[in-house]
Formats: sequence, C-alpha cells, structure tokens
Amino acid sequence: MSVPLAERLRPQTLDEIVGQRHLLSPGKPLRSIIQSGELPNMVFYGPSGVGKTTLASIIARQTDRHLVRLNGTTAGTSDIKDVIARLDSFLAPNGILLYLDEIQYLNKKQQQTLLEYIEKGAITLIASTTENPYFYVYNAILSRSTVFEFKMIEPADVVPAVERAFAFLEKERQETIVPQEGVVQHIARACGGDVRKAMNAVELCVLSAPVEDGKRIVALETAEALTQKSAMRYDRAGDDHYDILSAFQKSMRGSDPDAALHYLARLLEAGDLPSACRRLMVCACEDVGLAYPMIIPIVKAAVDAAMMVGLPEARIPLADAVVLVCNAPKSNSAYLAYDAAAADIRAGRSGPVPRTLQNVHYDGEDNPHKGQFYIYPHDYENHWVAQQYLPDVLKDAQYYRYGDNKTEQAARAYWEPIKHRKDNRS
Repeated sequence: MSVPLAERLRPQTLDEIVGQRHLLSPGKPLRSIIQSGELPNMVFYGPSGVGKTTLASIIARQTDRHLVRLNGTTAGTSDIKDVIARLDSFLAPNGILLYLDEIQYLNKKQQQTLLEYIEKGAITLIASTTENPYFYVYNAILSRSTVFEFKMIEPADVVPAVERAFAFLEKERQETIVPQEGVVQHIARACGGDVRKAMNAVELCVLSAPVEDGKRIVALETAEALTQKSAMRYDRAGDDHYDILSAFQKSMRGSDPDAALHYLARLLEAGDLPSACRRLMVCACEDVGLAYPMIIPIVKAAVDAAMMVGLPEARIPLADAVVLVCNAPKSNSAYLAYDAAAADIRAGRSGPVPRTLQNVHYDGEDNPHKGQFYIYPHDYENHWVAQQYLPDVLKDAQYYRYGDNKTEQAARAYWEPIKHRKDNRS
C-alpha cells in the first residue's frame, strides 16, 4: 500500500507549515517556545488536517527529543506503561516527547497514569484533540499544560500547498501535469481548511486525469467531481455538530433566514435530518411560542412531511418552516415562565396542593371543616372567579409575564380587567 501524498509531503520545518500564523509567525508565542528548546506540556486543540501532528514531529526534531506517538482511539494503559519503561534508557537520553493524538478517547485513569512523569519532566506531553479540551481532557492534565488553539486554514493559505503538491507529483511521476485554470483554487476552497484533504484531492485528480499529447491534464470538472462535500466538517458526536445546531437555532431566533438556511443546508447535506427537525421544532416552541401559537402545529406538519418523504425532498418543507420561523414574531414568555416555576420546584418550594383543588371524595371524621369548597369558574361571568390555585407557600408567585407581541397583549387586554375586579363571585 502506497504512502498517502499528505504523508510524503509532510512539512519538515516551521516555515513550511501553512496557516496557524497566530501561533507560528516570527515572534508569536508558540514559535518562540519551540525555538527556546524548553518545552512545556501542551494541548493542541483544533480541527483535523491543520498541522497538529506535523508540528509535533518538527518540535521533536528541533529539540532533539525521542518522539513517541500514541493514538487515544487505540492506546490502552499497557501502551502508556511501555512508554514509561523507555525512560532513562539509551533510547531517550533527553527524555521522551509523547505525542498523544485524540486524547479525549483516553479515560480518566489512563490520563492519570501520565501525571507523575509529566510533573517530574521525564515525559513532555503534547496532546491533541479535535474536541474542546476543557470538556474532554482531565483537569489535572489541563492544569499542567498550555492549550494552543489551531484554526481552520483559509483557502488562500492552502493554495501554495496545493501548488506544491502538483509540483511534487510532477517530479515524482516524471511527467508533465497541467492543472486547468481554477483547479488549484477550487481544491483549496473545497478542502474545508483541511490540508490533508487537499493533498488527497490533488493525488486523486492526477490519478484520474487523462494524458493528452504527453501531458496529464487535470480538468476543473474532475476536481469538482472529486471534492464533492469534502468542504463539510461534520461529526454527529463532536463539537462541529453542536456548533452547527446552536448556530441554526440562534439564526432562527435572530430572525435571519439567510443564515438559518445556510445551517439547515449544512445539516441536510451531511444527512442529519433528525437533528434539523428536532431543533426546528424546539425553536418554534421556545422562540416563537405564544407570539404566534399556530406556528407549532404548522412546523410539526412540515417536520412530519420531511420525515415522511426523506432526503433530498425533505429540504423543501423544512426550508418553508425555517423561513416561517425566522419571519414570525418572537416570544419566550412561556419558556421563561416554566423555567421560573421549575426553579422553585428544584429549590424545594412547593407544598401541598390547596384543598380546593384536591381530588377529594370523602372527609374523615378528624376533619372539622368538611367540604372541598372548590368554586366552579363556569358559574361566573366571563367563566372566571378569584380563588387560590398555588400552594400556600407560593400563593403570591408570578412566573408568567405577558410578552410584548400582539397575541399576548390581546390576551392581557382581555384578562386584566376581569382579574382585577375586587370580587367576581356576586
């Protein structure tokens, strides 16, 4: 099996790494730390294909450290103990630089195994993760490490890497390779900031390109066909998933149909129909709510239709519903009211249900005041009568406050004159 182009072309110096200027440009913190030769324990956090592994290899060479690589998806406690066993051996005279990729997959006990040796300096840890380290990395490791965030690489920074890849393959294959106009730029855009994907795309384009007059011609159509959907970063169990869902709902809440449709498209193009439907339904209830109550059954009907027809046609009713939610007036009054009521329950403020509301069929002999004394509202004008419904300890609590939208203000205009009468029982 041949070595992938991304590995064959892996940068050998700091200056060959594309992107990450905020960390690696001259005078920036991480570059200065590397050049000093005194390495702290570090956590590299960022999306895949942006140079985390490459940088660890360069650091090991520049600091003359013995590099050991482990991957959290496959490593176990025994692998960590094997690393520890190499300490103070001729294999690692200057100590071990342990590059632990995908550290979030190691459990707490496995991460704790390293603590003693990290504190002594026998092992310098560079851990990498595509997930938020403050959620997934054990606090004791974090407290002994410096976190550096790697950012997605902009297309303009990927262009030189793509050009270098075509030049490398031309020399390696000893043939003339001619990318048509727009090919390099398209690959740089379509890789979604992942240089590894860009390298793979270049190699696939070259392998599938026809030879004309002794030249291998890479057509733009070929590049477009081989990079379909490669720009999307989406992992249903990762941060990208929750970031996109968050942006989807916040865009609808903020009444921005263009942004909301963008995030809907990202969800549906990744095939995540259930998450899109669920968050759309939540937004209709939470963010539109009582300002336009009929939106709830309307959106439910759109969601049902989407689930019935499936993708790709599901995009049609969902797009209708998203635009409707964006354009609808907004109110979270019921949402806030429930949360306020639930906060009292969680704090232990409840008390017995008032006797007037209990399901009472019989009074015991020990009850001196027999009878439920419930007042039937329908016997009174406007079908309302003043009586206590909340438990005694909460009888003056107010959770719901009318929103400032037309629907709730109409309800307020109807009820306030009725409820403010001193006595509605006569």
